[in-house]
Amino acid sequence: MTAAPYNYSYIFKYIIIGDMGVGKSCLLHQFTEKKFMADCPHTIGVEFGTRIMEVHGQKVKLQIWDTAGQERFRARDVTYEEAKQFAEENGEEGENVEEAFLEAAKRIYQNIQDGSLDLNAAESGVQHKPSAPQGGRLNADSQPAKEGCSC
Repeated sequence: MTAAPYNYSYIFKYIIIGDMGVGKSCLLHQFTEKKFMADCPHTIGVEFGTRIMEVHGQKVKLQIWDTAGQERFRARDVTYEEAKQFAEENGEEGENVEEAFLEAAKRIYQNIQDGSLDLNAAESGVQHKPSAPQGGRLNADSQPAKEGCSC
């Protein structure tokens, strides 16, 4: 039996960072499950979720990594007060989460198209057409299995 072909052209990897208790896991859950959770359990280590979206006519798999709130991931360009004010003004119920991830994916895709993002650089967080699983096929254009073969 052969593996089904992948139904996406790219994988975009996101890392959600921030202090403990700010809602990183809730954000991941809202995006992947489309359900708002006001109180998510604390993350130990790293968790991730995925979702396939269409970006400029291409299927893209978004792989979202949720980190535990740790100081070593700290990159605070926005103050707590600014974030709190933004949340109060724009709602705290999981609104616009999908739009935020989609907008980021559109920008990443545009950077690929204009050549400013190197797909060969491991640190880009982007993969083009994932390799086939062992024993499987990447796409329907691969050679067909031999007749009578059960491999």
